[in-house]
Amino acid sequence: MTTRILICDDSALARKQMARALPRALNADVTYAKDGKEALERLRGHQADLMFLDLNMPEMDGYQVLEVIRKEDLPVLTIVVSGDIQPEARERVRKLGAIDFIRKPTEPGIVLTLLKDYGFYNPGEVETTALNDSALTADAGTSAGDPALSVSLNDYLQEVSNVAMGRSSDLLARLLRVFVKQSIPKVAFIANSELHMAISAAQNDHTYSAVCQGFTGAGIAGEALLLFADASFTEMAEMLHYEDLEGEAVNVEVLMDMSSILFGAFLKGIGDQLNLNLGLGHPTVLGQHRQITELLEHHSSREERLLCIEVSYVLEDRDIQCDVLILLTEDSVPFLEQRLEYLVD
Repeated sequence: MTTRILICDDSALARKQMARALPRALNADVTYAKDGKEALERLRGHQADLMFLDLNMPEMDGYQVLEVIRKEDLPVLTIVVSGDIQPEARERVRKLGAIDFIRKPTEPGIVLTLLKDYGFYNPGEVETTALNDSALTADAGTSAGDPALSVSLNDYLQEVSNVAMGRSSDLLARLLRVFVKQSIPKVAFIANSELHMAISAAQNDHTYSAVCQGFTGAGIAGEALLLFADASFTEMAEMLHYEDLEGEAVNVEVLMDMSSILFGAFLKGIGDQLNLNLGLGHPTVLGQHRQITELLEHHSSREERLLCIEVSYVLEDRDIQCDVLILLTEDSVPFLEQRLEYLVD
């Protein structure tokens, strides 16, 4: 019997990695959905027996898809595949009906074990497969193909950042005993002088404080910036269990602690996926209680374009705003393109 498998993820790279993690001998008809709405259309048409579902997607995320599946009693078994590895995320998807959870990046051995455990794969049987290399790059209109499986550099960096964000959010969630809502990383080339325009979470009527930390690796270099809303300092100091909750010294301590937590975990997540060790410089406070444009003045006079990755951290039920920018130099692009080519070959 052929197993109808639906892979739902907004990232072309993630869809491709998930498809390649399926056993070559699996008798499967594999289709793809680029978002939750498209997935539900296929499920309502009874086009899938098993779905691999991402959580962090635009418009309709994986949690919402699971809620609709349960509400409409759609006949599909769902395994969540996500970079969000917080224990609370796992618990929530199980309560919503997911049968299991796989962390990104996808490991074929784990996928194989789950397919065996749930009766979708018996390697002792004689099997054929509808999943092959041509299916991964088929033209639009075919049942198994997805034209978006050609992966761009932006898509690659967004997915790498998504996994790294999941690791840093998990660390933050464990330390603060909160649930960190996952944003979708934004990736764009932008001139230094326009950097402030890339920060979508910033509000013009708010002031921020910032800390930066440079990093280098074989073929890659850049800096990480933490932008912290001034209105969030007192609440964050309380969550970090400081004795004193207000004052400039406390604010600097919050900045340094948060940068240590987020930069360390995020950049290690990036480095692990790129298979390199990133050396970190010393963190430096750029400024306090200023507008975003003022904090980024030191970039505006430079002509170089930057590859900018923006990640927003939102703590559930807390009024805390925190943004991390990863700024990669143009000289880093050839290395990243080489890594992308290696992954998709």
